[in-house]
Amino acid sequence: MAKGLLVAGPAALSLYAAPACAQANDSDLAHAVAALREIETLRADFTQRSESSGQQVSGTISLKRPGKIRFQYQRGYPVLIVSDGKALTIVDSEVKQTQRWPIGKSPLGALLNPAKDVMQYGKLMPSPDGQSVLIRVEDRSHPEYGVMMMSFARKVSAPGGLELMAWQTTDAQNRRTTIRLANHRYGIPLEDSLFRVLNNSFGR
Repeated sequence: MAKGLLVAGPAALSLYAAPACAQANDSDLAHAVAALREIETLRADFTQRSESSGQQVSGTISLKRPGKIRFQYQRGYPVLIVSDGKALTIVDSEVKQTQRWPIGKSPLGALLNPAKDVMQYGKLMPSPDGQSVLIRVEDRSHPEYGVMMMSFARKVSAPGGLELMAWQTTDAQNRRTTIRLANHRYGIPLEDSLFRVLNNSFGR
């Protein structure tokens, strides 16, 4: 996968829980699913850290339902990631390589795929601080799709009262990527053209 893209370690963010300080509420899984479904559009700043290389990069993420996402990386970083709602495309302009696969077969499927029932595949995990909500999503019948751990913070002004703060993906090769979000902006206009890969993406 280009530049270790969908890959940062537990040291970057403690998504995998230690014994909880407070018992998770049984309804938190349903609340997290509802919060994700209530997001129509989202733009936020992000940082990404790779466990394999220790590299950290930043950029802007744009999300639009259903299933559209764009990772616009900092200037000089040669990767672009775009989902048009059907497929996830990774463009690496440094090696002039493009990879594309259905969103449901990516570790990000839990976030992007509207057909992915997080209630069915998700499991509420204990929170180390008792304040955040941690959801582990895994399709055990398809381990090749990878695992995603999502971390939510309780925030009244966020859709559904929970704000997606970070996630960690582990792919079939056990490579991990951690993404942290900040400066969330909801409900902003996002054109569909933003989520399409242009033929001249190598020259962007």
